Amino acid sequence: MRSLLALVAAAFMLAAPPAEAQQSITILTGGTSGIYYPLGVALGEIYEKEIPNVKTQVQATKASVENLILLQQRRGDIAFTLGDALKAAWDGDEDAGFKSKLADLRAIAAIYPNYIQLMAVKDSNIRTVTDLRGKSLSVGAPKSGTELNTRAILRAARMTYADIGKIDYLPFAESVDLMKSGRLSATLQSAGLGVASLRDLSNAMEVTVVAVPKAIVDRMGSPFIPATIPANTYEGQDSDVETAAVPNYLVTHSGVSEQLVYEMTKLLFESLPALASAHAAGGHIKLENALTGVPIPLHPGAERYYREKGLKN
Repeated sequence: MRSLLALVAAAFMLAAPPAEAQQSITILTGGTSGIYYPLGVALGEIYEKEIPNVKTQVQATKASVENLILLQQRRGDIAFTLGDALKAAWDGDEDAGFKSKLADLRAIAAIYPNYIQLMAVKDSNIRTVTDLRGKSLSVGAPKSGTELNTRAILRAARMTYADIGKIDYLPFAESVDLMKSGRLSATLQSAGLGVASLRDLSNAMEVTVVAVPKAIVDRMGSPFIPATIPANTYEGQDSDVETAAVPNYLVTHSGVSEQLVYEMTKLLFESLPALASAHAAGGHIKLENALTGVPIPLHPGAERYYREKGLKN
Protein backbone atom coordinates (compact mmCIF):
# COMPACT_ATOMS: atom_id res chain seq x y z
CA MET A 1 0.00 0.00 0.00
CA ARG A 2 2.84 2.39 0.86
CA SER A 3 4.44 1.67 -2.51
CA LEU A 4 1.17 2.31 -4.28
CA LEU A 5 0.68 5.64 -2.47
CA ALA A 6 4.23 6.67 -3.32
CA LEU A 7 3.64 5.91 -6.99
CA VAL A 8 0.38 7.88 -6.97
CA ALA A 9 2.10 10.86 -5.28
CA ALA A 10 4.95 10.76 -7.80
CA ALA A 11 2.52 10.65 -10.72
CA PHE A 12 0.62 13.63 -9.29
CA MET A 13 3.81 15.65 -8.94
CA LEU A 14 4.79 14.89 -12.52
CA ALA A 15 1.35 15.88 -13.79
CA ALA A 16 1.09 19.10 -11.78
CA PRO A 17 2.35 22.27 -13.54
CA PRO A 18 5.52 23.70 -12.00
CA ALA A 19 5.00 26.63 -9.64
CA GLU A 20 6.07 29.98 -11.04
CA ALA A 21 9.32 31.24 -9.59
CA GLN A 22 8.97 34.25 -7.34
CA GLN A 23 10.50 37.45 -8.69
CA SER A 24 12.13 40.08 -6.52
CA ILE A 25 11.93 43.83 -7.17
CA THR A 26 14.36 46.05 -5.26
CA ILE A 27 13.26 49.70 -5.24
CA LEU A 28 16.06 52.24 -4.63
CA THR A 29 14.81 55.46 -3.02
CA GLY A 30 16.55 58.05 -0.81
CA GLY A 31 16.63 59.07 2.84
CA THR A 32 13.59 58.17 4.91
CA SER A 33 12.79 61.86 5.59
CA GLY A 34 12.66 62.73 1.88
CA ILE A 35 10.02 62.09 -0.79
CA TYR A 36 11.54 59.21 -2.73
CA TYR A 37 11.17 56.88 0.24
CA PRO A 38 7.39 57.12 0.91
CA LEU A 39 6.69 56.98 -2.83
CA GLY A 40 8.95 53.94 -3.08
CA VAL A 41 7.12 52.24 -0.21
CA ALA A 42 3.79 52.91 -1.95
CA LEU A 43 5.10 51.52 -5.24
CA GLY A 44 6.42 48.45 -3.46
CA GLU A 45 3.00 47.75 -1.94
CA ILE A 46 1.32 48.20 -5.32
CA TYR A 47 3.74 45.92 -7.17
CA GLU A 48 3.61 43.20 -4.54
CA LYS A 49 -0.18 43.23 -4.55
CA GLU A 50 -0.77 43.46 -8.29
CA ILE A 51 2.08 41.53 -9.96
CA PRO A 52 1.82 37.76 -9.40
CA ASN A 53 4.71 36.03 -7.62
CA VAL A 54 6.54 39.28 -6.86
CA LYS A 55 8.23 40.22 -3.60
CA THR A 56 9.43 43.82 -3.20
CA GLN A 57 12.16 45.36 -1.10
CA VAL A 58 12.38 49.13 -0.57
CA GLN A 59 15.92 50.33 0.09
CA ALA A 60 16.78 53.70 1.66
CA THR A 61 19.89 55.15 -0.02
CA LYS A 62 21.81 58.39 -0.50
CA ALA A 63 19.51 58.93 -3.51
CA SER A 64 20.29 59.79 -7.13
CA VAL A 65 24.00 59.08 -7.70
CA GLU A 66 24.13 56.01 -5.47
CA ASN A 67 20.89 54.70 -7.00
CA LEU A 68 22.24 54.94 -10.54
CA ILE A 69 25.51 53.22 -9.64
CA LEU A 70 23.59 50.43 -7.89
CA LEU A 71 21.36 49.98 -10.95
CA GLN A 72 24.38 49.72 -13.23
CA GLN A 73 25.74 47.04 -10.85
CA ARG A 74 22.32 45.32 -11.02
CA ARG A 75 21.86 45.68 -7.28
CA GLY A 76 18.43 47.23 -7.79
CA ASP A 77 15.59 47.00 -10.31
CA ILE A 78 13.90 50.40 -10.26
CA ALA A 79 15.14 53.67 -8.80
CA PHE A 80 14.34 57.33 -8.29
CA THR A 81 16.77 59.95 -9.60
CA LEU A 82 17.09 63.61 -10.44
CA GLY A 83 17.37 64.53 -14.11
CA ASP A 84 20.75 66.22 -13.87
CA ALA A 85 22.28 63.20 -12.12
CA LEU A 86 20.76 60.90 -14.74
CA LYS A 87 22.25 62.90 -17.58
CA ALA A 88 25.63 62.98 -15.83
CA ALA A 89 25.51 59.19 -15.37
CA TRP A 90 24.77 58.63 -19.05
CA ASP A 91 27.58 61.03 -20.01
CA GLY A 92 30.05 59.43 -17.55
CA ASP A 93 30.67 62.74 -15.77
CA GLU A 94 33.43 61.97 -13.28
CA ASP A 95 32.97 65.27 -11.41
CA ALA A 96 29.40 64.21 -10.65
CA GLY A 97 30.55 60.87 -9.22
CA PHE A 98 30.49 58.61 -12.30
CA LYS A 99 33.84 57.12 -13.30
CA SER A 100 32.46 55.96 -16.65
CA LYS A 101 29.25 56.02 -18.70
CA LEU A 102 26.49 53.96 -17.06
CA ALA A 103 25.38 52.42 -20.34
CA ASP A 104 22.93 49.86 -18.88
CA LEU A 105 20.53 52.50 -17.51
CA ARG A 106 17.08 52.65 -19.10
CA ALA A 107 14.26 55.12 -18.44
CA ILE A 108 10.78 54.27 -17.22
CA ALA A 109 9.16 57.70 -16.75
CA ALA A 110 9.55 61.33 -15.86
CA ILE A 111 7.57 61.78 -12.66
CA TYR A 112 7.28 64.97 -10.55
CA PRO A 113 9.57 68.03 -10.54
CA ASN A 114 12.03 68.58 -7.73
CA TYR A 115 12.15 72.10 -6.34
CA ILE A 116 15.45 73.47 -5.10
CA GLN A 117 14.48 74.55 -1.59
CA LEU A 118 16.93 76.65 0.35
CA MET A 119 15.81 77.34 3.91
CA ALA A 120 17.72 79.45 6.44
CA VAL A 121 17.38 80.33 10.11
CA LYS A 122 15.60 83.69 10.10
CA ASP A 123 18.23 85.38 12.30
CA SER A 124 20.97 84.47 9.78
CA ASN A 125 19.74 87.25 7.44
CA ILE A 126 20.07 84.99 4.41
CA ARG A 127 17.53 86.17 1.84
CA THR A 128 19.07 85.09 -1.47
CA VAL A 129 21.79 82.73 -2.69
CA THR A 130 24.63 85.24 -2.55
CA ASP A 131 23.87 85.88 1.15
CA LEU A 132 25.33 82.42 1.85
CA ARG A 133 28.87 83.85 1.73
CA GLY A 134 30.59 83.16 5.04
CA LYS A 135 27.61 81.21 6.46
CA SER A 136 27.22 77.50 7.22
CA LEU A 137 25.28 75.35 4.74
CA SER A 138 24.28 71.68 4.53
CA VAL A 139 24.34 70.50 0.92
CA GLY A 140 23.02 66.95 1.21
CA ALA A 141 24.90 63.66 1.17
CA PRO A 142 28.13 63.73 -0.89
CA LYS A 143 27.49 63.27 -4.62
CA SER A 144 23.73 63.05 -4.05
CA GLY A 145 21.36 64.75 -6.47
CA THR A 146 20.87 67.51 -3.90
CA GLU A 147 24.60 68.10 -3.64
CA LEU A 148 24.94 68.25 -7.44
CA ASN A 149 22.10 70.81 -7.47
CA THR A 150 23.93 72.86 -4.83
CA ARG A 151 27.09 72.95 -6.94
CA ALA A 152 25.08 74.01 -10.02
CA ILE A 153 23.39 76.86 -8.15
CA LEU A 154 26.60 78.18 -6.61
CA ARG A 155 28.40 77.94 -9.97
CA ALA A 156 25.59 79.97 -11.62
CA ALA A 157 25.81 82.51 -8.75
CA ARG A 158 29.57 82.72 -9.46
CA MET A 159 30.39 81.13 -6.11
CA THR A 160 32.10 77.95 -4.91
CA TYR A 161 32.20 76.02 -1.67
CA ALA A 162 35.23 78.13 -0.76
CA ASP A 163 32.87 81.13 -0.45
CA ILE A 164 30.73 79.37 2.16
CA GLY A 165 31.88 79.60 5.76
CA LYS A 166 31.27 75.91 6.52
CA ILE A 167 29.92 73.05 4.40
CA ASP A 168 28.15 70.04 5.92
CA TYR A 169 27.28 66.96 3.83
CA LEU A 170 24.20 65.77 5.67
CA PRO A 171 20.86 64.10 4.86
CA PHE A 172 17.69 66.18 5.20
CA ALA A 173 16.67 65.20 8.74
CA GLU A 174 20.16 65.64 10.20
CA SER A 175 20.46 69.07 8.60
CA VAL A 176 17.21 70.13 10.25
CA ASP A 177 18.37 68.85 13.64
CA LEU A 178 21.54 70.98 13.39
CA MET A 179 19.52 74.08 12.51
CA LYS A 180 17.18 73.52 15.45
CA SER A 181 20.18 73.35 17.78
CA GLY A 182 21.72 76.54 16.38
CA ARG A 183 24.72 74.85 14.75
CA LEU A 184 23.79 75.45 11.10
CA SER A 185 22.58 78.53 9.21
CA ALA A 186 20.92 76.98 6.14
CA THR A 187 20.06 73.77 4.31
CA LEU A 188 19.52 73.17 0.61
CA GLN A 189 17.13 70.32 -0.11
CA SER A 190 16.09 69.20 -3.58
CA ALA A 191 12.66 67.59 -3.27
CA GLY A 192 8.98 67.93 -4.01
CA LEU A 193 7.09 70.77 -2.40
CA GLY A 194 6.15 70.22 1.22
CA VAL A 195 9.01 67.85 2.02
CA ALA A 196 8.58 66.54 5.59
CA SER A 197 11.98 67.70 6.86
CA LEU A 198 11.39 71.34 5.90
CA ARG A 199 7.81 71.29 7.19
CA ASP A 200 9.21 70.04 10.49
CA LEU A 201 11.82 72.81 10.55
CA SER A 202 9.39 75.63 9.71
CA ASN A 203 6.98 74.38 12.38
CA ALA A 204 9.75 74.31 14.99
CA MET A 205 11.39 77.71 14.47
CA GLU A 206 11.33 80.94 12.46
CA VAL A 207 12.91 80.41 9.05
CA THR A 208 13.31 82.10 5.68
CA VAL A 209 12.63 80.33 2.39
CA VAL A 210 15.57 81.72 0.41
CA ALA A 211 15.16 82.91 -3.17
CA VAL A 212 17.08 81.53 -6.15
CA PRO A 213 16.50 84.39 -8.65
CA LYS A 214 15.54 83.65 -12.25
CA ALA A 215 18.80 85.16 -13.53
CA ILE A 216 20.74 82.48 -11.64
CA VAL A 217 18.41 79.72 -12.84
CA ASP A 218 18.82 80.84 -16.45
CA ARG A 219 22.60 80.55 -16.07
CA MET A 220 22.21 77.01 -14.69
CA GLY A 221 20.76 75.86 -18.03
CA SER A 222 19.04 72.57 -18.89
CA PRO A 223 17.58 70.54 -17.23
CA PHE A 224 16.88 73.32 -14.68
CA ILE A 225 13.89 75.61 -15.16
CA PRO A 226 12.60 78.65 -13.22
CA ALA A 227 9.93 77.73 -10.67
CA THR A 228 8.01 79.14 -7.74
CA ILE A 229 7.51 77.85 -4.20
CA PRO A 230 3.95 79.06 -3.57
CA ALA A 231 3.15 81.15 -0.49
CA ASN A 232 2.22 79.11 2.59
CA THR A 233 3.99 75.97 1.41
CA TYR A 234 5.83 76.20 4.75
CA GLU A 235 4.88 77.75 8.08
CA GLY A 236 5.65 81.47 8.13
CA GLN A 237 6.18 81.71 4.35
CA ASP A 238 3.73 84.46 3.45
CA SER A 239 4.76 85.08 -0.17
CA ASP A 240 5.85 83.23 -3.30
CA VAL A 241 9.59 82.51 -3.56
CA GLU A 242 11.57 82.17 -6.80
CA THR A 243 13.65 79.03 -7.24
CA ALA A 244 14.73 76.35 -9.73
CA ALA A 245 13.14 73.00 -10.54
CA VAL A 246 14.44 69.83 -12.20
CA PRO A 247 12.46 66.71 -13.22
CA ASN A 248 12.70 63.43 -11.33
CA TYR A 249 12.71 60.11 -13.15
CA LEU A 250 12.07 56.46 -12.46
CA VAL A 251 14.76 54.34 -14.09
CA THR A 252 15.75 50.70 -14.40
CA HIS A 253 18.48 48.74 -16.18
CA SER A 254 18.61 46.75 -19.41
CA GLY A 255 18.69 43.40 -17.60
CA VAL A 256 15.14 43.71 -16.22
CA SER A 257 12.66 41.85 -18.43
CA GLU A 258 10.42 43.70 -20.87
CA GLN A 259 7.29 42.19 -19.33
CA LEU A 260 8.18 43.19 -15.78
CA VAL A 261 9.02 46.78 -16.76
CA TYR A 262 5.80 46.96 -18.79
CA GLU A 263 3.82 45.91 -15.69
CA MET A 264 5.70 48.32 -13.42
CA THR A 265 5.11 51.22 -15.82
CA LYS A 266 1.43 50.37 -16.29
CA LEU A 267 0.82 50.07 -12.54
CA LEU A 268 2.64 53.35 -11.90
CA PHE A 269 0.11 55.28 -13.96
CA GLU A 270 -2.88 53.18 -12.90
CA SER A 271 -2.10 53.86 -9.21
CA LEU A 272 -1.67 57.64 -9.12
CA PRO A 273 -4.28 58.19 -6.35
CA ALA A 274 -2.36 55.81 -4.06
CA LEU A 275 0.90 57.62 -4.81
CA ALA A 276 -0.74 61.00 -4.12
CA SER A 277 -1.92 59.59 -0.78
CA ALA A 278 1.63 58.49 0.04
CA HIS A 279 2.98 62.01 -0.58
CA ALA A 280 1.62 65.19 -2.15
CA ALA A 281 4.39 65.04 -4.78
CA GLY A 282 2.71 61.91 -6.14
CA GLY A 283 -0.19 64.11 -7.21
CA HIS A 284 2.11 65.81 -9.73
CA ILE A 285 2.86 62.60 -11.66
CA LYS A 286 0.99 62.69 -14.98
CA LEU A 287 1.01 60.31 -17.94
CA GLU A 288 1.18 63.21 -20.41
CA ASN A 289 4.49 64.31 -18.86
CA ALA A 290 6.06 60.84 -18.76
CA LEU A 291 8.45 61.41 -21.68
CA THR A 292 9.45 64.98 -20.78
CA GLY A 293 13.14 65.58 -21.33
CA VAL A 294 14.16 61.92 -20.89
CA PRO A 295 17.98 62.00 -21.31
CA ILE A 296 18.58 58.23 -21.76
CA PRO A 297 16.93 55.45 -23.82
CA LEU A 298 13.57 54.12 -22.72
CA HIS A 299 13.35 50.52 -21.56
CA PRO A 300 11.44 48.45 -24.18
CA GLY A 301 8.83 47.53 -21.56
CA ALA A 302 8.07 51.19 -20.86
CA GLU A 303 8.15 51.99 -24.58
CA ARG A 304 5.54 49.29 -25.20
CA TYR A 305 3.21 50.83 -22.61
CA TYR A 306 3.55 54.32 -24.08
CA ARG A 307 2.81 53.01 -27.57
CA GLU A 308 -0.40 51.46 -26.23
CA LYS A 309 -1.33 54.85 -24.78
CA GLY A 310 -0.54 56.70 -28.02
CA LEU A 311 2.38 58.64 -26.56
CA LYS A 312 4.99 57.02 -28.81
CA ASN A 313 4.96 55.69 -32.39
